[in-house]
Amino acid sequence: MSTLILFYSYTGHARAAAQTSAKAESADIAEIKEVKRPGKFKAYTAGCFAAIRGKPWPIQPLDKDPAAYDRIELFSPVWAGNPPPAVHAALAQLPQGKAVTVAMVSASGKSDCKEKMTALLKDKGCTLESYQDIKGVTKSAK
Repeated sequence: MSTLILFYSYTGHARAAAQTSAKAESADIAEIKEVKRPGKFKAYTAGCFAAIRGKPWPIQPLDKDPAAYDRIELFSPVWAGNPPPAVHAALAQLPQGKAVTVAMVSASGKSDCKEKMTALLKDKGCTLESYQDIKGVTKSAK
């Protein structure tokens, strides 16, 4: 069974979690990248407002085709209690009928995103296979 680990990371916490999972599962990995990466101010102001409203930001084409994989695991940070705009854009590229495992990475390791992700995936014709919240490792905790 082939697995694609798909991730978006602004600070590196979701990237680290995705890389750990990809290594443990011998899975392929692909990063969700914005067309133009926002600076911190825009990411944490306009980005959070866009996340709350469920608005996508333009992303670069994925370097791996999610349709070519049996399983998809999505790693995402939490912005204002929601997946960030780049993740909204990536969800639109998922093939219908896929079951997706979601891991939301946050400073607390707790979010209220399960119902939101379930609804977003359902809107895209996908299903939530499993969900987990992951506590991101801060620089001072390393």
